[in-house]
Amino acid sequence: MTAQLAVCALTPLTATDFNRDVRPVLSARCFVCHGPDAANRKAGLRLDVEAAAKALQSGKRAIAAGDPQASEALRRVLSSNPTLRMPPAYLGHDALTAKEIDVLTQWIKEGAAYQKHWSFLSPTRKKGQSIDSIVRARLEREGLKPAPEADRPTLIRRVSLDLTGLPPTPAEIDAFITDTSPRAYEKVVDRLLASPRYAERMAIRWLEAARYADTNGYQSDGVRSMWRWRDWVIQAFDRNMPFDKFTIEQIAGDLLPNATLDQKIASAFHRNHRTNAEGGIVEEEFRVEYVADRVETTATVWLGLTMGCARCHDHKYDPMTQKEFYQLFAFYNNVPERGLVYNFGNEEPFLPAPTPEHSRILAGHDAKLSAAEAQWKGLQPRVANDQREWEKQIRHRPTKWSLTEGQVLHLTLDDGGEPGKAGAAARLDGVKKIEAGTEIAKFDYMDPFTLAAWIKPESPNGTIVSRSEDYFEGEGYQWD
Repeated sequence: MTAQLAVCALTPLTATDFNRDVRPVLSARCFVCHGPDAANRKAGLRLDVEAAAKALQSGKRAIAAGDPQASEALRRVLSSNPTLRMPPAYLGHDALTAKEIDVLTQWIKEGAAYQKHWSFLSPTRKKGQSIDSIVRARLEREGLKPAPEADRPTLIRRVSLDLTGLPPTPAEIDAFITDTSPRAYEKVVDRLLASPRYAERMAIRWLEAARYADTNGYQSDGVRSMWRWRDWVIQAFDRNMPFDKFTIEQIAGDLLPNATLDQKIASAFHRNHRTNAEGGIVEEEFRVEYVADRVETTATVWLGLTMGCARCHDHKYDPMTQKEFYQLFAFYNNVPERGLVYNFGNEEPFLPAPTPEHSRILAGHDAKLSAAEAQWKGLQPRVANDQREWEKQIRHRPTKWSLTEGQVLHLTLDDGGEPGKAGAAARLDGVKKIEAGTEIAKFDYMDPFTLAAWIKPESPNGTIVSRSEDYFEGEGYQWD
């Protein structure tokens, strides 16, 4: 890279660029009093809007394109009168520096062209300007020279860390050192770009933008399993997916017609935000916070704008109104989500997301299940006949039977002296209870279990089985 810099032709950047050179001066020195904030705007003058800055007011123009001397704003900046000089000396503001004045003067001479915010401009490649020439021009403006060419071990270490985040192996270093071909460096770069580690390296910044590494909760951290979405992002970089397709699937892959499993997984971009499990919160307040988080993240990532300011008022700097904030808010407000989240795993809606390997295994199980169902169907005539014979045998004598496979508890409940379906039974009157014990009922609402009992209800409602916790910071639920 440094050798290429040394031989490239220098194309200096002579034209003044509004976004690069002028906007920072106006924003830092002028927009407080003459910018988008109507409440603080002085003398009715706006310098952030081209039409307003160049409009005729009281026979003068703040910015007269092509004519610095006719530009009232520049005349006031250059004034030695402390009453007239801008920014106002009497308010303690420092005068513009000579460099800032030169920028404004040159810009006006060149026609005072404004530009939209950089995120609204399509990237363009300037003819005759390579990245090397741009870097070289900046080095010269700063009075710097290119560093000497790095030795080969250093060079392969730099490019390996930059493209994959991993250092080269000793074998890779030796191979590069001994490769004397003109394309030795290019071959290393091609190898690194083809590595899955390159996709992982590229995905890191995107995962950060999606809040992937953020804490799961505001005050407590539960398990959040989002690795299937993470792998989708890595694979998208590995496949070099076009950014427009990548964008659509990240934001609304689940809304595409006949969406595939991968497209639904892709739309989990906005399932990475923090959630609140505190019992004292107002649930609707935090549901709204989650929606606002999605709006602000979308604007930051895809628009390059700090849209969060427009949540409370029209944005003072970025071209975004409060109405537009809530128009986008309305889109995400359709997500079926609660504000109070218990941080015990992911939140609804859920999506089964088997990997290709899991899908193959499941397909094998489905095939075995189909075969078993076919075999069972063939046994139905025999089962029906055996059922009738069994019913004849037990018709006149009581029987006690129960499934025992996987059984962890069996209670006969015969201590109450009450007649039951199969012998004695217990009468539960709302006071009497039978405890299964803390060790037996350690399962929660995510665990499968089966309960079987003969019940003869004598009231319209009541509890058959319940589980609760006598613990201040327990898992926070009770089921009946």
